[in-house]
Amino acid sequence: MTATGPSGAEPDALAAMSDYELVLEACRRALVMALPDDELRALTESWHRLARPDQRAPAGDWSTWLVMAGRGFGKTRTGAEWVRAVAESDGAARIALVGASLHDARSIMVEGESGLLAIAPTDRRPEWLPSLRELRWPNGARAQIFGAADPEALRGPQHSHGWADEIGKWPHGIAVWDNLAMGMRLGGRPRIVATTTPRATPLVVRLAADPGVVVTRGRTRDNGANLPAAFLAEMERGFAGTRLGRQELDGELLLDIEGALWTRALLEQCRHRGTAPGRDALARVVVAVDPPARAAGDACGIVAAGRDRSGMSYVLEDATIEGASPERWARRVAETAERWQADRVVAEANNGGDMVAAVLRAADITLPVKMVHASRGKTARAEPVAALYEAGHVRHVANLNALEDQLCGLTINGVYEGPGRSPDRADALVWALTEISSSHSGNARLRSL
Repeated sequence: MTATGPSGAEPDALAAMSDYELVLEACRRALVMALPDDELRALTESWHRLARPDQRAPAGDWSTWLVMAGRGFGKTRTGAEWVRAVAESDGAARIALVGASLHDARSIMVEGESGLLAIAPTDRRPEWLPSLRELRWPNGARAQIFGAADPEALRGPQHSHGWADEIGKWPHGIAVWDNLAMGMRLGGRPRIVATTTPRATPLVVRLAADPGVVVTRGRTRDNGANLPAAFLAEMERGFAGTRLGRQELDGELLLDIEGALWTRALLEQCRHRGTAPGRDALARVVVAVDPPARAAGDACGIVAAGRDRSGMSYVLEDATIEGASPERWARRVAETAERWQADRVVAEANNGGDMVAAVLRAADITLPVKMVHASRGKTARAEPVAALYEAGHVRHVANLNALEDQLCGLTINGVYEGPGRSPDRADALVWALTEISSSHSGNARLRSL
């Protein structure tokens, strides 16, 4: 056994010990070495030994623990180990596992590398019943997965504990959280752990500001011992000091940017509630394309938007594709247009207009393709569209987190401070809503671009 065995004593620490402490340390090591192999393995691999202090559940009488940290911090492992500890200690536990979608809940929280199945000891591994979306532990504890895309799914069930993962990605954050919290009616001390990379969504902001919520913050580099040195160096080189790096790596909760054309509060006011309008309810649908500046590698912004007969505009889908060849992104445009039965495709022509038109034609898009030219800067094009939001003429229908992040990065001084090198999604939205508004006499028309 090395000097850093289960006793936890490092060589430097041994050198600083008194004779009495050295005797105690020797006794501890002898006891450890006498353990059977399975017990020794359990001891050396135990979460209590492996976890950093900031990954352990806080002491005290809390009901909500928010772990808000950078990518790679170990948030998933933290949440999974907390659930495992609850389930193994309480056979009556009924646990809700809520991910951004059902797919995320299953692939990350249950089946992922740090998910509940992977971290469970062989003799205490829960049975996974995919058809029931349920985990069952040998002692009777149970956990069921839910997706945040369906807030109503959490309206009826009751639970004693909950793990809410990546709440910053939840498409219906507050509604899902409230239904989850109202169902915490079992057991003597219901508790919820929320794990997320910080994003200034209404739910994350509300929880972070709640004095009754215990908040743990952390950075990517806090888990540096378990991450490749090359990865850490590349992240530092590419994102150190940037707004994106502060959020995604340093775990800072960054609120609205000063001078932003869109704010989180504005977008929340424009969120569509209830059933999304069907194609029959929409008088016109367009798919807008912001082609990548290079032939391949950059993202191609693709956004579908529609307008009903009363003049209300709806952002229906963000179908943006990243790192795709011209053939692939053109095919995505065609599929999106077909899915929404679009009346027209609008594509920016500034970056190789002839090439863009040729690529779209090659994708067998039979509906009209309108090539538009940007004669003004991004801010000048975006301002009148932002005004439509402020006037209450736009609604967001789908899960548009990535698009909304870019909108909140567009500032009135022309500087883009959002994620990614370019606001490709936001540009496509501006083209889509400009086309929708310009063709409708019921709203003030947008100026020529």
